[in-house]
Amino acid sequence: MEIKTFDERLKLGNGDYDRLVNSRKPEGIDDKKAYIVGTGIAGLSTAGFLIKDAKMDPSNIVFLEKDDIAGGALDGKVMSNIGYVARGGRETGHHFEVLWDLWSIIPSRENPDMTILDDYYYTNLDDPNFSNCRITKNQGKRYDNGKFNLSKDVQKEIVKLILTPDEKLQDVSVEDIFSDEFLESDFWTYYRTMFAFENWHSALEFKLYVNRFIHHVAGLPDLSALQFTRYDQYESIVVPMMRWLKEKGVETKYNYEVVDIEFDITDSKKVATKIVATDPRNGEDRSISLTENDLLFVTTGSLVESSSYGDNNTAPDLNIDEENSFRLWKNIAKKSPDFGHPEKFTSDIDKSNWESATVTFKSKEIAEYIEKITKRSPYTGKIVTGGIVTALDSKWLMSWTINRQGQYIGQPEDEIAVWVYSLFTDVEGDYIKKPMKECTGEEIAKEWLYHIGVPESEIERLVKDTSTIPVFMPYITAQFMPRSFGDRPYVVPKNSVNFAFLGQFVETLDNPGRDTVFTTEFSGRCAMEAVYVLTGVEKKVPEVFASCYDVRYMLAGASALNDGEKLDIDLPFGADAIIEKKIGGTEIEKMLREYNLI
Repeated sequence: MEIKTFDERLKLGNGDYDRLVNSRKPEGIDDKKAYIVGTGIAGLSTAGFLIKDAKMDPSNIVFLEKDDIAGGALDGKVMSNIGYVARGGRETGHHFEVLWDLWSIIPSRENPDMTILDDYYYTNLDDPNFSNCRITKNQGKRYDNGKFNLSKDVQKEIVKLILTPDEKLQDVSVEDIFSDEFLESDFWTYYRTMFAFENWHSALEFKLYVNRFIHHVAGLPDLSALQFTRYDQYESIVVPMMRWLKEKGVETKYNYEVVDIEFDITDSKKVATKIVATDPRNGEDRSISLTENDLLFVTTGSLVESSSYGDNNTAPDLNIDEENSFRLWKNIAKKSPDFGHPEKFTSDIDKSNWESATVTFKSKEIAEYIEKITKRSPYTGKIVTGGIVTALDSKWLMSWTINRQGQYIGQPEDEIAVWVYSLFTDVEGDYIKKPMKECTGEEIAKEWLYHIGVPESEIERLVKDTSTIPVFMPYITAQFMPRSFGDRPYVVPKNSVNFAFLGQFVETLDNPGRDTVFTTEFSGRCAMEAVYVLTGVEKKVPEVFASCYDVRYMLAGASALNDGEKLDIDLPFGADAIIEKKIGGTEIEKMLREYNLI
């Protein structure tokens, strides 16, 4: 069976036959040069697949990065010697086949005798992830019972979404099609806080997530479906990838801001002819002319575009330069309707923002409140929260997580770094009577202390032992805004000869597209598709793990949504006896009983 794609140059496959074969060098690859705009995970993966599968000479690959450091949204660092900061956290599931393909050949940062994949695998094998408390209420008291607690009516709503054709979900929001009962359910609390969905976000994107991770439904309440790196994502992912690429000979040009791309567009082909770029420090022109033999890979926009930082005593600057945000994609989109519609994603900051903060402390008193909730000491170097803990009654809808400590290279053994984020930044807090986005780092720390159970009489004292760096991100969920087909350009637009688009604002070429944008795997997938199509790699790209087409995962998912209880279906009188007679003694009966559905 041939798996459908939107571009005949892309072939999709599955299984080791397509995965393990060593690719042959594509014709003409030695005469090509590649320019990659952006050094996020999509850009890094593009360079990796150009070397690994397209057999391109690494010295012919050039990164153009507007910042002075690589990594994009995969950051994590000490900031101004006042504390740690990360704009977000990234985890993986068990079926990120594209990333595994690349990570299986790159040496690990932590242990160069192992690959990134080896290190990742054994870190999570030896210290498997799961949460002892996913949701709290009433200042740190456990609320969740490890179940979804869904009524039959809400389960039907979820099934209805899965069965609704993608075409009917264009420009439709979650709150347009779901009941208040669903929006107030524990299931939605688990989902929205784990993936950062808002009620007004795309129902189509939510459907993609449900289908993509059907094999992980049972692991959602306790987050056992997730895997994390040993250290922060910058050190465990970006550093080894950049080191490997640099050692191979890939060139990186920092402070290189690409502001536009010029094209020659006809009815039969589209060719990128010029990279329009400047040095953001002094405005110096750094443009590059292109031929059809040059390859261009452009990250169209970043989730952390226009981020602003605060500190312990200062709130982030909320004066966002909206006109210059996503400037590159906006300029590109003017050239062809095939290049997408950025305004669908970037025009409503009130609906696309949230804020995070990294709280650093050494107080053993604070650690005791954490251990009371997580049932784990934060000083062991092993899993602590096992993912986010959400304060259900937080007006900000605050969540927080403590990954394996020390999370950062060089972090003192007695120091704990906590990552906090909230979906509602424009409402007053419960302890701090201000919107989160107007708060200093110390004020955010006070609100967090309140929700982990610190008595109000102790908050002002204990907060003095913390240092907090907040980050306001106006476009962090822009990729989830309701959209129609065509609002995001294809990775390789129709008739493109020498360019491709990367990142969270593109459509992959599988038909229908089944991957989910707010994942590192999506970044890797668009990179792999772009490289294979533009260079002519003969191997097949692994299809998105097809759990939504596997009856076993569908039955297991249905059982998990019903918390493992037997289904209570309203049937006409006598119908159950007829069904039992029809399936009795068959494989169908055996499977339904195996998953406790009958």
